[in-house]
Parts: sequence; C-alpha cells; structure tokens
Amino acid sequence: MAALLPAEWIKNWEKGGKSEFVQLCRALSENKNHDVGFRDIQQALYELAYHVVRGNLKHDQASNVLGDVIEFREDMPSILADVFCILDIETSCLEEKNKRDHFTQLVLACLYLVSDTVLKERLDPETLESLGLIKQSQQFNQKSVKIKTKLFYKQQKFNLLREENEGYAKLIAELGQDLSGNITSDLILENIKSLIGCFNLDPNRVLDIILEVYECRPEYDDFFVPLIESYMYMCEPQTLCHILGFKFKFYQDPSGETPSSLYRVAAVLLQHNLIDLEDLYVHLLPGDNAIIEEHKREIVEAKQIVRKLTMVVLSSEKTEEKEKEKEKEEEKTEKPPDNQKLGLLEALLKIGDWQHAQSIMDQMPPFYSTSHRAIAVALCQLVHVTVEPLYRRVGVPKGAKGSPISSLPNKRAPKQAESFEELKKEVFNMLCYLGPHLSHDPILFAKVVRLGKAFMKEFQSDGSKQEDKEKMETLFSCLLSITDQVLLPSLSLMDCNACMSEELWGMFKTFPYQYRYRLYGQWKNETYNSHPLLVKVKAQTIDRAKYIMKRLTKENVKPSGRQIGKLSHSNPTILFDYILSQIQKYDNLITPVVDSLKYLTSLNYDVLAYCIIEALANPEKERMKHDDTTISSWLQSLASFCGAVFRKYPIELAGLLQYVANQLKAGKSFDLLILKEVVQKMAGIEITEEMTMEQLEAMTGGEQLKAEGGYFGQIRNTKKSSQRLKDALLDHDLALPLCLLMAQQRNGVVFQEGGEKHLKLVGKLYDQCHDTLVQFGGFLASNLSTEDYIKRVPSIDVLCNEFHTPHDAAFFLSRPMYAHHISSKYDELKKAEKGNKQQHKVHKYITSCELVMAPVHEAVISLHLPKVWDDISPQFYATFWSLTMYDLAVPHSSYDREVNKLKVQMKAIDDNQEMPPNKKKKEKERCTALQDKLLEEEKKQLEHVQRVLQRLKLEKDNWLLAKSTKNETITKFLQLCIFPRCIFSAIDAVYCAHFVELVHQQKTPNFSTLLCYDRVFSDIIYTVASCTENEASRYGRFLCCMLETVTRWHSDRVIYEKECGNYPGFLTILRATGFDGGNKADQLDYENFRHVVHKWHYKLTKASVHCLETGEYTHIRNILIVLTKILPWYPKVLNLGQALERRVHKICQEEKEKRPDLYALAMGYSGQLKSRKPFMIPENEFHHKDPPARNAVPATVQNGPGGAGMPTSLTINTVRLEEGTAEETDKLKEKSQGVVKVINKTVNATPKVTTSNGNSASNSKIIKEKDDKEKSGKEKDKEKKDKTPAATPEMKALGKDGKEKPKEERANKDEKAREIKEKTPKSDKEKEKVKKEEKASKEEKSKTVVTIIESKSSAEKEREKEPSRERDLAKEMKSKENAKGGEKVPVAGSLKSPVPRSETSESEREQKRRKVDTHSSPSHSSTVKDNLNELKDSSAKHYINHTTPTLSKSKEREVEKKDLDKSRERSREREKKDEKDRKERKRDHSNSDREVPQDSTKRRKEENGTTGSSKHSKSESPSDSPRLNEKEKEKNKSKSSGKEKGDSIKAEKMEKSSSGSKKESRHDKEKAEKKEKRDSTGGKEEKKHHKSSDKHR
Repeated sequence: MAALLPAEWIKNWEKGGKSEFVQLCRALSENKNHDVGFRDIQQALYELAYHVVRGNLKHDQASNVLGDVIEFREDMPSILADVFCILDIETSCLEEKNKRDHFTQLVLACLYLVSDTVLKERLDPETLESLGLIKQSQQFNQKSVKIKTKLFYKQQKFNLLREENEGYAKLIAELGQDLSGNITSDLILENIKSLIGCFNLDPNRVLDIILEVYECRPEYDDFFVPLIESYMYMCEPQTLCHILGFKFKFYQDPSGETPSSLYRVAAVLLQHNLIDLEDLYVHLLPGDNAIIEEHKREIVEAKQIVRKLTMVVLSSEKTEEKEKEKEKEEEKTEKPPDNQKLGLLEALLKIGDWQHAQSIMDQMPPFYSTSHRAIAVALCQLVHVTVEPLYRRVGVPKGAKGSPISSLPNKRAPKQAESFEELKKEVFNMLCYLGPHLSHDPILFAKVVRLGKAFMKEFQSDGSKQEDKEKMETLFSCLLSITDQVLLPSLSLMDCNACMSEELWGMFKTFPYQYRYRLYGQWKNETYNSHPLLVKVKAQTIDRAKYIMKRLTKENVKPSGRQIGKLSHSNPTILFDYILSQIQKYDNLITPVVDSLKYLTSLNYDVLAYCIIEALANPEKERMKHDDTTISSWLQSLASFCGAVFRKYPIELAGLLQYVANQLKAGKSFDLLILKEVVQKMAGIEITEEMTMEQLEAMTGGEQLKAEGGYFGQIRNTKKSSQRLKDALLDHDLALPLCLLMAQQRNGVVFQEGGEKHLKLVGKLYDQCHDTLVQFGGFLASNLSTEDYIKRVPSIDVLCNEFHTPHDAAFFLSRPMYAHHISSKYDELKKAEKGNKQQHKVHKYITSCELVMAPVHEAVISLHLPKVWDDISPQFYATFWSLTMYDLAVPHSSYDREVNKLKVQMKAIDDNQEMPPNKKKKEKERCTALQDKLLEEEKKQLEHVQRVLQRLKLEKDNWLLAKSTKNETITKFLQLCIFPRCIFSAIDAVYCAHFVELVHQQKTPNFSTLLCYDRVFSDIIYTVASCTENEASRYGRFLCCMLETVTRWHSDRVIYEKECGNYPGFLTILRATGFDGGNKADQLDYENFRHVVHKWHYKLTKASVHCLETGEYTHIRNILIVLTKILPWYPKVLNLGQALERRVHKICQEEKEKRPDLYALAMGYSGQLKSRKPFMIPENEFHHKDPPARNAVPATVQNGPGGAGMPTSLTINTVRLEEGTAEETDKLKEKSQGVVKVINKTVNATPKVTTSNGNSASNSKIIKEKDDKEKSGKEKDKEKKDKTPAATPEMKALGKDGKEKPKEERANKDEKAREIKEKTPKSDKEKEKVKKEEKASKEEKSKTVVTIIESKSSAEKEREKEPSRERDLAKEMKSKENAKGGEKVPVAGSLKSPVPRSETSESEREQKRRKVDTHSSPSHSSTVKDNLNELKDSSAKHYINHTTPTLSKSKEREVEKKDLDKSRERSREREKKDEKDRKERKRDHSNSDREVPQDSTKRRKEENGTTGSSKHSKSESPSDSPRLNEKEKEKNKSKSSGKEKGDSIKAEKMEKSSSGSKKESRHDKEKAEKKEKRDSTGGKEEKKHHKSSDKHR
C-alpha cells in the first residue's frame, strides 16, 4: 500500500508537514465513501504513530497533531485505540527496547485523547500496568476469569412445574381468563414477568405453557400472537423454534398422531415470521429422501397394476393372484407414520399462507403433496376464496344464486382477484400445483371453467387497445396451459360427471378446433403418463372398455350405450381409442357402436372427432392391403363409421374436412373415402355405379323425385345434417378448395399414385377421387344458395386456366351456377312484365339465357385452340356443357311410378286396422303432401323442358359451323363434348346419348347423325381399354342408350321413316357446305340402315372379342362391364351372341384360379347372356342378307353375266352359319388384334388424337389411291347405271356410311370373286406373289407415308383457300354421282375394285401396300379411326375430290369401261374353274374339319395380318351383311384351307413387324407350328379354295 505520509513531511514537520497531515486527515474524514475513509484514516494515524516509535518524530509533536485531528470524526478515539492495540502487539515482540519506550511515551502523551476504558479493553494487561492504568496485571487476569465463569457457566436455578406449582397455576389462570374485555397482551405480559420474578419460574417453560394455551384457544390469534412476539424480545430467537421442534418430536413415535392444533400454531407463527421455515422444517418427519422414495414406489406400483390388467391370466393362476393381493392389502392397511410436513402444509393452506405452503410443496416431487386429499381440498378452498369476487362478477350463470364464500380473516392471505389480470398472480399458480387433483372439488372445477368462458367472451370481443390485446394473449395462453395441466387431467379422475363435461364444453367450444385438438392430443398421449393415479385410471378404463365391447351387440345397444356413456364422461380419449381400434378390425361393430354413442356429451363427441382424425392419420398403418390392389379394410371401416357418426350426432366437421383437404394438398387421395362417406350419409347423396335404369331416370327429375326414387337407401331426415355439413364448409372456406383439390388430384392420381402401385388400385383411387368430386359437387349444387355458390365459384376460364381444373370438372362445378342464374334472371323478367302467354314466357327465358350465357361463350374461347371453333361454335360447346338431363326430358314414368307407390301406401294405411287413427291421419297427410309435391314438380319440369327446347331450336343453326369438314366437326364434337362427359357420371352418360339424339331431331345443319353413331360404335377397343372401372360402367351406359335409339329405329320402318327418313343427319353424301335441300336419293333408306346397324353390331363383337383375348386385366374387366351394361340391346344377332358366349366361357375357365374378380364378372355376364339367348334372332331376320335392291332390279341383274342366283348363296350361308360364327368372331378378334397391336404403341387412348389422325390417314391413303379408284369406280358406275338404275340412292348411302352396301346391291359375280380373292387369297402362288410385292413395297411405304400426309394437308389448305371452286366442284361431283351411282363405293373399299383376278397384281398389290402403310404409320394412332374408317374414307375422298384437278373425265370413263369389260370376262372364266374346285373340296371338307380344333385359334391370330392390313377395305367391313355371310362361308371353308392361308398371312405379318409393328412374341412360335402343318396340306386347300369361291358365285 502506498504510504499516505511522505518522508518529506516528517523532515519538514514544523515548516509544512504538520499542516499537510491535518489537511489530509480532514480530506479523508470528509470522504463520502465511509469504508474507504475509515481505512485510510487508520493508515494515516498508524503511519504517524509508527514514525514516533522509530524515533523520526517526537511524541509531543505527534500528540499535538492528534489533538487537532481528533475532532474530525466521532469515532476517531476508537480508531486511535485500534492503532495503539496493533502497535502494542508489534512492539512487544521487538527486541529493540527503545522502540517500546517510544510507544509507551506516545500512549501516555495521548491519554487525554482516548478514555481509560477503551484502552483497558484493547491493550495487554502488561502494557496497561506499565502505563499505570492498572495496579497489577496478574490480579486483573484473575478477576476477568471469574466474571466470565459467572456469566457463561453458572446456571441460574429456576423452579420447575412440580416445584413451584403456585406460580405456574397463577400463570395458567392469567392466560386462560376471559379475553373478551379490554385486556391487552401488554398487560398480561407485565403480569407474566412479575410471576416469573416472584416465583422464579423457568422462562422457557413459561413460553411452552403460553403455546399450549394458544393451541387450546386458537380463536384468539389477535391476543396470543402479539403476546408471543413481545415475549420473544426477552428470549433468544431460536428458543421458540426449538420449543416447537421438541413438541413435534414428542409425537414422532410410530403410534403418535400430531394434533392439528399444533400444526395451526406453527403455521400462524410462520405466517407472522416469528420463526423461520428452514429452522422448523428440519424438526419435521419424514425426511425428504423418504418422501421421494415413496413417490417412486407409487409409480412402480401403478405400472404393475397396469401390467396385471393387460396380462392374460389363466383361471388357475387367478385364485393365487387374488390371495397374494389380499395379503398385500392387509399389509397396506397398517397406518403409515404421520407426515408432519404435509400436516404443516395443510395448516398453512387453511390459514392462507401461500408463500410458505409453496416453498414446502417445492421441496417435494410434483403433485405428491396434492395427491393427499386433505391438502388438495385445503388448496381448493384457498382458490375458492381468492377467485370469489371475480367469479361473483363475471362467472355466475344467469338466475343462479350461488353461495358466497367469506374471505379469510387474516390480512396476510393472498389478495382476492378482482380482474382476469389478477388471476395470473396467484390463482393460476395454485391451480398448477393442484394439477389433476382439482378433481376433489367439482364446484371449483366448474367455477374455473366458467371464468374461462367469461374470459373467452371478453377475449373474442374486439375493440381493446394493443397493450390490452397483448395482455389478453398472455392470459389466453395461461388459460390453455391450465386446461391442459389441470382441467382435463382432473376430469379424468372425476367419477363420470356428465355435467362437468358439458360445462367444460361451454368453454372449449369458444376455442378454435386447432387448439382443442392440440389439447386432446396432449390429454390422450402425454397426460396419462405423468402421474401414477392417471396411469391406473387409464388401465382401468381400457379394461372396462374391453369388457363392454366384448358384450356389445345390436340387441343390447341401450344398456351398453349407457355404460359407454358413463365411461366416456371422464376418459373419452382412452375409450374412443380402444373402440376405434375394434371398429378397424371388425366392421360389423360399426352399427351397434354408432347407436350406442347416444349418451355422450358434446365434449365427448368433439373428442371422438379428434380420435377419428388421429386414427386416420396413424403413420404406422398401411393404407393398402398387402396385395397393393385395394384400400385397406381398416380405412374403409373408419370411413364408414365417420359417415354414420357425423350424420347421427352433432359433431363439428371442420377438423375432419381440413384433414382431407390437407391430405389432398399433400397429393394423397386415400382419405377421400372419408369425405365420400360423410357426404353420402349426411346429405343423402349417393354415388354408385350400380344404379338401375329406373333410379337413373328418377335422378333426372327434380329434388323430390331424386329423394324418393333415385337412391338405394331411403335416406330421410338429412336436412339438419346436410345443413351442418354446409355450414362447416362455408365457415371454414373449404367448399371450393376441396372441389379444386379433388379435380386436380383426380388427374394427378395417375402420376402421383401411378408408377409403383398396381393399375387396379390406381384406377380405384381415380374413381374414388372422381366419384367424390361428383358427389361433393352435387351436394354443393343442391345445398348452397345461389349467392353463396356464385360468390365462391369463379368463372369457367379462371377455373380452367388459373386453377388448372379439368374442363369436365370445371363445367360440372359451374353448371348449377348457370342454372340458378338463369332461373333468377327469368323470375326477374317475369315480375317486370306480367305477360302470361306461353311465347312471352319463352321469349323471356331465352333472353335470360342469353344474358347469363353470353359471358360464358366469351370465356370458353380461351379453353381450346382457335382451330376448334372453326367447326363447332362456342355457343354450342357452352350449351352442351351447361345443360343437364333435367333440361332435356321429363321422366314421366318415374313420376307416375312414385305417385303410384304413394297411392299404394295410402291404401295400405287405410287397410291397416292396428294403426291408431291419429297416426293414420299423419301418415296419410304425409303421403298426400308428397304426392302433391311430386305432381307440382313434374309440371314445373315440363314447362322448363319446353322452354329449353324452344331455346335450342333457335340456337341450333349457329351450332356447327363445319368450316373444315363434317367429319372434322363430328370428331371435335365427340372429342371435346361427348367422350369427356359420357364417362363423367351415369346421368351424364344418359345425357350425352340424349343430346346426340336431340341434335339429330332438331335437324341441326352440318350434323351427320350416321357419322356420329358410326364413330361411337365402330372401334371401342381403345376407349374401353383406357377407362377405369367406373368409367367403363358409365361408358357402357352411354353405349346402351345409343344402342337403344339405334334399335328403336332399326325395329320398325315406320319409326325409321318418321324419325330419320328425311333428316339431314341421315344424308349419305357429305358436302363441305351445309345441307342443301332434301334430295331423297341422298337419304339412307331403311334396309340399308339395317345393314349399317348389323355392321355396328359386328364391330362391337369384334372389339369385345379382341379385348377378351388380350389377357390384359383392364381390357377384360372393362369390356365385361360394358357388355353387361349394353346387354338389353346387344347382342341381338344369334351368331354374334354365340361367338361372345364362347369367348366369355373361355375367360371363366382361364381366370377361375388366377383372377377371381374377373371370373366373377365373366360368370355374371355369362349367366345374363344365356338368359337373353331366347331373344336373339338369326342374322337374316336382323337384316336382309340378299341385296336390298333386288326386287327393284330387272332379272338381268339378278342372274347377270355368269350369275349364279342369290338364293343359293343365301342357303349356303345359313347352313354354314353355325360353323362360321365362332371362327369368324375369333378371326375378327385377331384381325383387330393384329391391327391394334401394330397401332397400339402409337395409340393415344383418348378419342382426341384418334379422329383427327384417322382423317389424315384415310385421306392420305385416298389421295394416293385416287387415280386407280376413280378409274375403276367410274367404269363400274357407268355399267351399273345401265343395268340397275334403282340402286343408286343406296349406293350413295353406303358410299358414305355402309361402304360395302353398294356392292351387295351390285350382285355381280366378278366383284364377289374379286372380294373373295381379296379376303382369302386362293392359291399359294398368288399369295407368294402378293407377299413378294408387299415386301418390295415396304420401303416405298415408309417413304410415301410422309408425302401422302403432306399432299393431304396441302390439299386441305387449297380447299380452304378456294371455297368457290369447291362449290363448283361439289355441284359437278353431284351430277356425276347421280349419273354414276356408286362412284364413292370403290373409293371407300379400295380393295374391292372389280379388276379381274388375272389382273389383280398391279392394282390389288398397290392398294394392299397402301393399306399396310396406313396401319404401320404412326400417324394412324387413332382410336375411333379404325372403326369409322370406311365412313371417313368416303367423306374425306369426297372433299378431296373437290381439290383434285378434274382432268378430262370422259376419257377416263372410256378407259375404265374397257377395263371393266375385260375384268368381267376373266372373272367368269375363273368362276367356272372355281365351280369345279368347289366340288372337289366338298369331299375333303370333312378331313380339314378334323384339323381345325387344334389350330383354329392360331390360324385366327395369323389371319390378323391380311385382314388387319385391309381393315379399311370394304371386303373387311362387317356391316356388309350379305358379304358378311359370304365371308362366313369363306371362313368355314378357310377352316380347311386355313393353313395355306396362314402362309401368306404370316409373311405379311413378318413384313409388318419389320416395319415397326410390335407383335406379341408368343404368336411367332404359333406361326412356326402352323406353317409346317399348312405346308403338308397345302395342295388340298388350294382346291378347296376354288370350290368355295364357285359356290359363292
């Protein structure tokens, strides 16, 4: 430490040192920092004295300066004495005597500054003696020892109780007197002091007696507490604590029980801070370690109980277990030693000393103290008192009196809460310490909940300041914590208190469901593990739940329901978790469980909703069965349970709906099952593919008819539940998002769920998504008000372009909006003008339609490319998509059916004698009201339909613009309207069929009904293959309705003439410009229409057989579904039906073990098909197989040059019919397979691509073939004109539609011969030739395809550019056609050109080559194309003819005529040869038949090659019934000659595969085997071929 006194000061002491020192001391004394100043002054004085001791300064100088300094501080003498004391010790140790002398002199000089007593305290006796302050140091020492002994070691003798009972008796009398007067504690204290003095009483004993008396007179706190407080001033502080400790110790032996009065006295003394808790706590038993051990033991015991409850105990073990348990219980009954800490805690709580109580609770494990009932009750009482004023202000329900609770008498108790803010200080804290043990006081539980309710009311009302809001937020989070940690656990421990549950719901329903579900989650998954009591309760609940669920049946729903209700009031999460786990395993429990839940409280229903969502979201559960093809049964059961439970009980839906939406956002569509079930059960809207036609019909009526006749279950009383569902959707803004998510997910399913999952499952998910969308959309349409709907659903272009909703779904969602909108506009207009005339009304309706639909017409333009609108108008597109079946037709029969049902019901009610009269009356009134409603609805719909039809009549002329071709128009119509909508829903399927018929009936310009139907029926393979299961069902319905119409027209000439005879849709000549006058010659006549229908049936058979043969799961399943749906109208023809039957039978055998679902479908269909057999008719009854024109044609035609007369061929046909059908249909299959497989890879399964490509392909082919065709065609035409003038109209018809028909009419043998040759090349040589040429032409093909297509497109462009030229050409062509009759026929069926056999090489090969071309070319990837190609050919050719330069036609005609003559001569020669061959073949026929069975299928497949390649040729088209029969004959023959044929086919097939077609490898082996067999019997078969062709002729 640096010296404060520099050496210079000492040297110059007199000059300046002295004054410097005085100044320093003054400065140090004035220092504000007391401690620092004190130390520095000590140091300064010490240094000064030390200089004196060393001799640097004289003692008188020092004493003078000290005299000056002494008054600077009051304690300066004491400081100086301390300095002398230190120097005394230091100098007494030194050997230098002079220093000691200097010290003594200094002290002597300063005696006047420091008093003697201070020095005597601090200096040694020896020093004092030398200073002369005492006489002898020795005597001084002895005296001090004596004093110390007397003070500290000598005991004062007090009188104890038995020695001085008078004194103590007086003391007790003093304390026990009546204190109600003006006696104060001070007065009594004086008396006590006197008694102690007089009778020499022991003060500690007196204190003890005071405490004893206080214990006995607890009501006099105000007297005893001040008394003890004053008395304690005379004692040491610890005395009171020790005396209390001794008292507690006295009761600590095992049998002792501490009296509550002692606890209370201790508590009061603690509260008044007369003792410290730490000091007293150590005197109490048991120790903290013992408490912790006990707590751990309780937890272990609880876990053991749980284990026992969950263990399966066999009966023999049970008795032993019970005995052991009894023993244990007996041991437990021995009372545990008193827990003094808890006793003190209880007393503290009772008097309201929360601080000390809290610190005792903190020493123990959580909830240990409150797990003792007495403490929990005491703490509850304290809370009651604390919340009283606030509860009285905001919590008391209206009309309730309540029993006010008085506040605690002492002022040190916690302050009572007047506002919510004050609850935070103490109450929330107290409740947290209570935890689950609030259950001991249900009344307090209710109070807390009511305060929570009142707080939420305030919290949710707006208008508070920002600061208040923040405070409220904090309070809200506190309330949530209290709910989680106290209220819910307490509810679990309460004994089934339904009122508490309802009370709690009053508060819970003010929380958003997110908070509620969070609380339930904590309650279910965490709370039960936090406390041994709760662990036990959980185990007992599960045990009880098992007991109830084992016994639950439909019969005992009520008693079981009551038990479930009781159990659920306190532990809903645990109970429902178990019940749901059972439902997931056993779905037959669903109904009884749903019925048994009627005794639940609102809170329990809400918890149930949460438990369901948690079960659905369980990440450990697989949503698919192990085979990956079906949705797991647990999910299906849960969904079904959801629907039933949400419908029956008032459960909030928001959470569940949000869960489904979240799953959809995450791209998961499994959970849509839930939404589907909920909507079905709550709104009564069913989505099922199994609807009967009656139900479907009822679904096209009004809402009442739908409810009565449209659904399977008579779903009644859905008004409330559907309202609840609607409110949940609107309140949480989920209506539109769910729709959009479903629409997007539907298309996403294939990609997101596709890939690794089984195709069957992907289809199921797609269907589920789609069905739910349809169902949900239906619900919104029927339940949302117009305003709600319009407010929520955006316009169509926004839906499609911004939200990427598929068009069909977007229109589905918007359709109700248009309907609502139009009807409201219509009502407005009606009100505005009161005109009742029908036409006025119609005019207003049309006006309102225009107003509403105009913006829609604008909006749809953006949905497709501009090119689309060249053919169909936006108005037509919007009209098609915005109307429904309700708008097109009134289901009168359905209305009648339902009305009749009601009449029957009313009659039954009248006849029922047992029914009480008032019930009879009610039922009858109900039925009458329903009947009136239905009749009113029917009338309303009838008026509406008439208005709509009027509107369509006005619109129809602008519908189809057909700027390109009618063919294109039909393509676009099918592609953008019919196909997407016919698979949308069952009613839409019916709608599409009706709409097509309506467009036909309206005589819509540019609409070719024939083309449309032909496209629909001709090749359904691709469409069927690309459907899901439900889409196939709907597609089947669509085909069924289309077939129904066709069958009606086919059934009767009168109906046909009336409904189709003079309609533009049945024109057989297609013109680029619209329909120009009804030229009867251009109409398709009835008989030819029947041929066409037969062709369609044949095509359907061909497609069906192909699908059944593929072995593909989806193909087989879908075609069976479609066939089942169209069964009423197909098959009608016996041989087609038999072919189908055989094939289906084969499926039944093949799939029995492999794919049971296909087996079941096939068996079902097979049975139904057999039952239809009696209604099938032979082919010749279905349509006339001989040429329809025969009667009108002169004899020459019938038995023309080389004629062999038709009748013979007919008979042959019928004879062979039976043999032929199987073979024929199988061939069909294979043909189509051949083609399909080639095409399949490039095929896009949607109808879109199909048609347009179809055009290009057929057109390209046509352009190439045009020259040949025109030549041969024209010659034919001329010749025919000479011979058969009557045949022309039909020929035109067929040129367009039937293609093959003209040839039938032209019963020329040369053509037949030619045709037969085409179908089944007769000799190996020729086949060989053809093969070689085809190979050679292969390379050309690939090159030409490109040019063909280019030439087509350029031709089209030219056509578009030169409309005027087109029109001229059209006129020219028409005149030509009238002259020639059959010009178009050859074009359509290019392979049939009547070139004689010897000359076929060039033209036939050339054409075949082209045909193969079109098949293998990728541009040919068309679905509908194949079926429709014949039509397209003719129509397309017609258009192209306009653009081709019309070179000198007369010359061409001459050339063609010559060729024709030659060909005819040659064919006659050939026929004669064939006649001979045929006879020879007849002999061999039986041999070949034997070979057929083994090889027939193989051969069939190989025939695909040729037949496939010539698929578009007339020779192939099944619609040619006469020729068809010929074909059948040939096929019968070809059974024998199949092997030979096979060679050529095989070669052709090989060529195909080399040009990029993909064939199934299994066919190769079969081909090889077949080839060998064929080679062996080749010669025979050649002869047979000739024979067969002769017979034909």
